[in-house]
Amino acid sequence: MKLYLKGHSYQYAVEQMLLTVFPDERPVYPTGKPEGDRMEISLRRAARYTTASCLFTRGEKRWRGFARADNREMKDALVTERISQRLVKNAMYRAVLASGHEHPAWGALTGVRPGKVFSSLLKSGMDEDTALRHFIRDYDVTPQRAALCRDTTRHTLSAAGKLAPKDVCLYVGVPFCPTRCAYCSFVSQSVEKSMKLIAPFVDALEKEIDAVGAEVARLGLRPVAVYFGGGTPTTLSAAQLDRVCAGMERRFDLSSVREFTVEAGRPDTITEEKLEVLRAHGCDRVSVNPQSMSDAVLAAIGRRHTAGDVVTALEKVRAVGGFSVNMDLIAGLPADSYEGFCATLEQVLGLAPENITVHTLSLKKGSRILTEGAELPSADSVGRMLDFAASSLRSQGYEPYYLYRQKFMSGGFENVGWTKPGFVNLYNICIMEELCSILSMGAGGSTKLVRRDGGRNLRFIAPKYPLEYIGGIDGVCDEKKKIEAFYREWEE
Repeated sequence: MKLYLKGHSYQYAVEQMLLTVFPDERPVYPTGKPEGDRMEISLRRAARYTTASCLFTRGEKRWRGFARADNREMKDALVTERISQRLVKNAMYRAVLASGHEHPAWGALTGVRPGKVFSSLLKSGMDEDTALRHFIRDYDVTPQRAALCRDTTRHTLSAAGKLAPKDVCLYVGVPFCPTRCAYCSFVSQSVEKSMKLIAPFVDALEKEIDAVGAEVARLGLRPVAVYFGGGTPTTLSAAQLDRVCAGMERRFDLSSVREFTVEAGRPDTITEEKLEVLRAHGCDRVSVNPQSMSDAVLAAIGRRHTAGDVVTALEKVRAVGGFSVNMDLIAGLPADSYEGFCATLEQVLGLAPENITVHTLSLKKGSRILTEGAELPSADSVGRMLDFAASSLRSQGYEPYYLYRQKFMSGGFENVGWTKPGFVNLYNICIMEELCSILSMGAGGSTKLVRRDGGRNLRFIAPKYPLEYIGGIDGVCDEKKKIEAFYREWEE
């Protein structure tokens, strides 16, 4: 899509909206006289109002959209910037809707964290009902999605109120899986091809744990949640898991940790021995992630286990005891249907996990779904799947506690974590809503240092591929010095 910006340079905001309404289009910024299929997005500040307009042209047809705000709302440069970008996006959105484009579930709202927008309304002094009305009016979000945002924001604010300035979460990334799923774009190595890398990876990981632990002790930071993700951490042997957990206990004071989660996502990696090791080290939450309970769908996405294996794995978890359980499902998988997804959800509800996370398929670059092609359920069908999930989960006593969106998500929908009362996962809220720093260890681990005083956050990422991570571990450890510099600056 050709884009012409007039009176502003909000290129990122424009591209966000383009991705929302036309996910298959790519931005082009030509020079010269506007021509062809295009959007001309203007911003003009007058004495009383700032107005954005968009002229959307397709062939011989044209549509216009407008948005304006009272200049008295623009109290400082930061607020002015935020409102101006919102006006630009809303003008584009309204021009596209005028053309007959289907109404997106999240309206004109872009970005991965809708809850931040809702939280800002509450922090401005609005009560929940007023914030809900503004959220729907300003962004054209459907009432159902707005209610999801309201409900998850309650949990966000509750979690934020229980965090101290130096509380942090610890993440350990293990980039290995039994096989690679068709939808996956994570850098997770199939153990069939990289078994020889696991032992040196654990050696390198132990060095990084030592480096991060030293920074945490030096700064007096307090870990409140531990999360092992990946990949599939339970791809490691029981002895390797024991070694990693022991290294964490040796290097960190974990006495204030409120939860310890390990993604045992693939049932073909779960054994009683591994579960007993994790339980002995204080792990109290595991993810057993079927994604689907249809054997045909599991085969289509490249998983070498059956729905029956999921049930068996969960039986092992319950037999060892002491774990709450999360189960992930994905709406929109290849070979799935509305009826099939509903049957999956009903089976999972029958297993009574404490958490159920309902993801929407995201078409990620590098996934086999994109590189090889696959027949996928329509956006309408995916929407029906998610509506059924929300209704069923609420009726069974689950409530939404965190949500986020991703690029190239089927239908432009969302991922939602659902919980039974008393089983909210703090780590998921902290990482999605940026409530505290996440200190990451492992290949591809993304450390995000969060300024709770409103200052600028800092993010840095370890090498993604296991071989690069192993070979560059000294540099990875040296980079952890940024943690001290960040917190020292904050203290000053």
